[in-house]
Amino acid sequence: MKLTNIEGTRHWKGFFLSLTTAFLWGILPVFLTLCLEVMDAVTITLYRFFVAGIFVFLLLLKSKSLPRLPALGRNKGIWLLVASLFLVVNFVANVKGLEYLNPETAQIVMQTAPFLLMLGGVVFFKERLSRLEICGAVMLLSGLILFFNDKLADLFLSLSQFTTGVLIILFAATTWAAYALMQKPLLRVLTAKQLTLLIYIIGVCVLLPFSTVSLLMDMQMIHVLALLFCCLNTIVAYGAFTEALNIWQAAKVSAVLAMSPIFTFLSMLIAVQWLPQHFTASYLDHWAYIGAAVVITGSAFTAVGRAKVV
Repeated sequence: MKLTNIEGTRHWKGFFLSLTTAFLWGILPVFLTLCLEVMDAVTITLYRFFVAGIFVFLLLLKSKSLPRLPALGRNKGIWLLVASLFLVVNFVANVKGLEYLNPETAQIVMQTAPFLLMLGGVVFFKERLSRLEICGAVMLLSGLILFFNDKLADLFLSLSQFTTGVLIILFAATTWAAYALMQKPLLRVLTAKQLTLLIYIIGVCVLLPFSTVSLLMDMQMIHVLALLFCCLNTIVAYGAFTEALNIWQAAKVSAVLAMSPIFTFLSMLIAVQWLPQHFTASYLDHWAYIGAAVVITGSAFTAVGRAKVV
């Protein structure tokens, strides 16, 4: 009975942490869109990495568990650098895509990330696909077609602003999948916090020459608060995500994270009502909403399916 109670506690704690991450990642595009009114994608990402890096550094310093670079070796050091660059590009591309797309569309397109991760596992690690994964992949692709039903011609026949935004978010999803695949061997020699600290440090070094740090001085209070939220979001969301993976199955965590677009849609409805001078309503037909639901379900199926692979 005692073991059952412990498992039950871990289950609900894992679910709550995963739901917290899904909620924070879901509402993040709304605040990023607000920041983009006065700051570019690279500078926004620099501030997010810098603030989060300081926080993780203090945590590791307090626990006396700062990473030791000589222990990595040359090969792992190269892997770390490449994986970091993939995640840096992912962060920047995610924000950049919001310059061309509304938050809802960006989040739906980003749901291709687990599908790309699944393909990467098949190609690079010779993993086998379960029926649930295949079903999830078919649903995801079908849902995308439904979501873009009235924009398919624009998407494939012209390089419009909309098409550019979709391509940027697809690129972001690809770089995230590449990072996720590359982090596996790194987590054998580094803890999750040590890895994120090193990635933040590398990210700040890479982004700083291309950033305009002084833009912070010219921001209105609403934009400063939005940027602060984005920085705190990075800390709390990734912290909850890491802890959820420690106590719950990765497939279940990923399935809950597939709910992120739901929170994006809801937060945009609120943003349009509260801040109409900053946000405009996204006009989606009923097929688009059905497609979004199918994409979310397919993404969840794909995630759960990974636990079914023998």
